[in-house]
Amino acid sequence: MEKPVRKGSSSESGTGQARLQNQFSLILHVMKISEITGTASWRYATGQAVVGLDIGSRGSKGVLLKGNEIYTTLIPTGLFMQETADEVLGELLNTAGLTRRDIGFIVGTGYGRISLKYDDIPYQVVTEISCHAMGVHAVVPGARTIIDIGGQDSKAIKIDPSTGKVVEFVMNDKCAAGTGRFLEKAANILGIDLSQLGEVALQSKKPAQISSQCVVFAESEVISLRARGERSNDHQARADIAAGIHLSAARRVHNLLGRIGIEPGLVFSGGVSNNRGMWKTLEELLGAKFTPSKLDMIFAGALGAAVYASKHLASLPKPAAPDTPAVLKLDLRQFTVLVDEQQQAVIDAKGVKKVGYICNYTPVELLSAAGTLHSRLIKGGSSKTVASGELFTQSVFCDFTKSCIGNFQEGDPLYKSFDRVYNFHTCANMKRATEVIETFVSTKLLNLPKLRDSKDARDFFREEILVFKQDLEELTGHTITDDEVRKQIVTYNRIRRLFKRISELRKRANPPLSGRDYLDLVRGFFYLPADKLLPALEQVYRYYQDLEPASKRQGPPLRLMISGSVVADGDRRLLNIIEEEIGARVVIEDHCSGVRPFYHPLPETGDPYRALANGYLDQAPCARMRPLNDAIEFSGRLAQEYNVDGVIYVFLKFCTCYGVSKRDFIGHFHQQGLPVLEISSDYSESDHGQLKTRLEAFIEVLNEKRSNTNEQLANA
Repeated sequence: MEKPVRKGSSSESGTGQARLQNQFSLILHVMKISEITGTASWRYATGQAVVGLDIGSRGSKGVLLKGNEIYTTLIPTGLFMQETADEVLGELLNTAGLTRRDIGFIVGTGYGRISLKYDDIPYQVVTEISCHAMGVHAVVPGARTIIDIGGQDSKAIKIDPSTGKVVEFVMNDKCAAGTGRFLEKAANILGIDLSQLGEVALQSKKPAQISSQCVVFAESEVISLRARGERSNDHQARADIAAGIHLSAARRVHNLLGRIGIEPGLVFSGGVSNNRGMWKTLEELLGAKFTPSKLDMIFAGALGAAVYASKHLASLPKPAAPDTPAVLKLDLRQFTVLVDEQQQAVIDAKGVKKVGYICNYTPVELLSAAGTLHSRLIKGGSSKTVASGELFTQSVFCDFTKSCIGNFQEGDPLYKSFDRVYNFHTCANMKRATEVIETFVSTKLLNLPKLRDSKDARDFFREEILVFKQDLEELTGHTITDDEVRKQIVTYNRIRRLFKRISELRKRANPPLSGRDYLDLVRGFFYLPADKLLPALEQVYRYYQDLEPASKRQGPPLRLMISGSVVADGDRRLLNIIEEEIGARVVIEDHCSGVRPFYHPLPETGDPYRALANGYLDQAPCARMRPLNDAIEFSGRLAQEYNVDGVIYVFLKFCTCYGVSKRDFIGHFHQQGLPVLEISSDYSESDHGQLKTRLEAFIEVLNEKRSNTNEQLANA
């Protein structure tokens, strides 16, 4: 059953609403479940009605299940997600002849799920990745691989054909290339209605070459191609350009599938699945056929949400408690205040040299032996600061590099107070950053060998450390003695051991401190002098060592490891989502602002400069060092040592060290049987929803794996 296109909703009006109506008219269907499943039995039927709401970025879908009937509706997504969801629900209820009291459970999914709330109906939210998997499984039980292309993102999902649960998934980054939005923009440029773009593409004789990986640049290519086409056969030119657009988008999706593989039982879901041009292009590019469905796969996510609603309904009257223990933590505000007070003290200090350093391979023992007040240039996480730094760099520099420069450009009081900044040449971006910082404050760039095991490299690094010592003596007017260096080595070894012991407390089933707590403590290593840091750390360790879990009624949280690029002071988005919004726990982090600097103490006897050279080259290596296997194997050992359920591999965009080597790290974790979520990050603030979706879906996969493991152990 279908109804005419409705008038504009209360949440949108004018040309924007009209444009959306051209793509998503009000569509209502009533079908028998047996019509979409054929002779296959339906395992999810329930006596009481349930609803799945898929609130997408462009269109919002709803599915109502009741007995053998399935009701579907599709409307444009308005400005306010809750209003749109209420409208979808209202259309379903009107068509089914039901009231809100007749609905047993609602599950929300999609872009707008986090905005949904119902006081009068039991409800939950589930990621669209899990819902698309379950929705496809419900109508194509043999499905194993799903391509889902929506308005703002595209996904490749591998599912278990026996359960419909997600086994593995990958998702595009924030770029719109390869999404419905990309196709919509291209259709507008060509003057073609989006609903006709695929049909026009099928008329192509020779697809135009659209080479750009970026939707903005691709748009410029399309405009240029169209301009040339209008001089000859405009109709054929449009068809060829349209085909080129589809091929360009399909290649992006093909790259996603290349990361998880294709298994028989390939299904195309999402709004773009109705585009015949994209369907054909993908099949040709993949060399595989899609399994057709009797249900429009634009409703896959909403159907999956409805299936999950039926499962939740079966567990009523009391929903299962979340698998998250109460957070047990020391009030670290005093420690944070201590760090903040020290930064202000450095800013205000007179008569003492103040030094900033960037790289974690900088021997802080020498900085202390020289009598300097020293701090690491580790601040980041602000898109505004990144923009200031980009005035001096190319856009393809990582955001941490830009932040180092941006803090000087913006006049950060701590950075302005430095008399000199030291850095080691670790990558081209950092070398350029040092050259720019030289325009704000005196800098010294030192060399760091890549080869850790070479005797020549170690001899060279010792000589470079002596150059560093000489420069510090000239800066401060203070002669650095060998005994003073040895004393500082002993002191900082005590600090390293304390940080390592505090971290090892997280090996407990219920970790007494969170991942964010630990990074807040590590800030002290970068800002506090040893005489203030040591007693504060000893107090923290004593507290956590004796702390017992307040309650063991709930199961332990999922244990995660973060591996990869530097996590700046101020960049806590990922940790906040994982630990505060989702309820998992980061128990170990292998990056240079986490546990890595504290795993290997330095030699305390003999030539102190040889001890510094060997000690720093022997510490847990970053991906810049060679052999790379040292860094990979260390990360793998940490994952095993801390008994993690999964790994989140994070690398800053354009990072030449961790971006290039990511496959080696991820491959090693997979060999260990550990699921890995790869995240290419930056300091923008607009991708919270997409980031949370990916993390939630990953957690759902890990929870399912843990549940299966526990069930196998119980049955053994």
